[in-house]
Amino acid sequence: MTDTTIEIMAPAGSWISLQAAIQGGANSVYFGIEQLNMRAKSSNNFTLKDLTEISKLCNKKNIKTYITLNTIIYDHDLILMKKIVDTAKQTGITAIIASDQAVISYAASIDMEVHISTQTNITNIETVRFFAHFADVVILSRELSLLQIKEITKEIKKQQIKGPSGNLVQIEIFVHGALCVAVSGKCYMSLHTTNSSANRGACIQNCRKTYTVTDKEDGHQFEIDNEYIMSPKDLCTIGFLDQLLDSGITILKIEGRGRSPEYVKTTTQSYREAANAYLEGTYNKEKVKKWIKKLETVYNRGFWDGYYLGQKLGEWTGAHGSKATKKKIYLGKAKNYFTKIQVAEFDLETQQLKEGDNILITGRTTGVIETVAGEIRFNDKQVKSVKKGDLFSMKLCHTVRPSDKLYKIVNSK
Repeated sequence: MTDTTIEIMAPAGSWISLQAAIQGGANSVYFGIEQLNMRAKSSNNFTLKDLTEISKLCNKKNIKTYITLNTIIYDHDLILMKKIVDTAKQTGITAIIASDQAVISYAASIDMEVHISTQTNITNIETVRFFAHFADVVILSRELSLLQIKEITKEIKKQQIKGPSGNLVQIEIFVHGALCVAVSGKCYMSLHTTNSSANRGACIQNCRKTYTVTDKEDGHQFEIDNEYIMSPKDLCTIGFLDQLLDSGITILKIEGRGRSPEYVKTTTQSYREAANAYLEGTYNKEKVKKWIKKLETVYNRGFWDGYYLGQKLGEWTGAHGSKATKKKIYLGKAKNYFTKIQVAEFDLETQQLKEGDNILITGRTTGVIETVAGEIRFNDKQVKSVKKGDLFSMKLCHTVRPSDKLYKIVNSK
């Protein structure tokens, strides 16, 4: 079941991730084009030529498409910005996510739907009212509490604040994924240290590094609680999603355009299931435990609730990189698929594969396949395992394509 009264919005940093979002049950996807987006450096952004195919694919599946055009814009960016908005309009893209008034005004001037980015830092009803002249969807600042969000959604209904479409303005919030020390943007640390601006999508993530604090009086150096003191844990709201939805939120946004396809599929699937459970009246603690365990298998820096429940101080990660309970090991590539007998042929380029191993297959149109290695054959004989250099076949009910990548999934520890 997928109910569009609660929109699950998934990140798409590549073609594979786009397919993964669709497989996970997303109602909408967001992605960057060229360099004018906040993940210009960290994700494989699409080009203008890709928009027709993206629009066609998603429209066929009734999935909304949003372009993130949310960096600060300089005069020399205006030509490209207008070209992106024009092409989005022509190819049937649903909306532009923007923060700069130049983008917002231009998109509105050609009747291109606009969503106001979290980079705009909207924290009150009067600002919502102002941007309602241009946009039907407003993404609130990530530092707001649940009570503040609820007050805003209540006032939208009470004051009947409507966007250009004539419908009440919808409120969107981030529900899962990375948070930076700047919370809702406008961080200048990367710019100051390396002349690489986070506000232009080129953050080098200074806040994710370790630092030593020096006592200027006696020269002693020490680390604070062995924590990465500027690197927040990842946001995870699935444990109180019912409270978020009770507040009047209708669009749930998952962060992660720089993450792997399996991250996109797992997070999208988990929040889709949780939202459906809320609608069906079956959301409970036991299901939450299951979803959190599932979310822990993909990239994360540990989880915390963000500021939604009123917390005043951030929670910092205690280690560099991911705390995922599972990891993938590259094995090789698909060579062929025989549809009639449902058998895939693979070239094992490294490692070893055994019958019963948990495997992951990814590809541009395949998306993400998670399954268990079934019957393995090598040199026309059934075998229990194959090794590096072997060209083998395996029973597989999922269609794969040449060059799809094969991985083995193992415990991280």
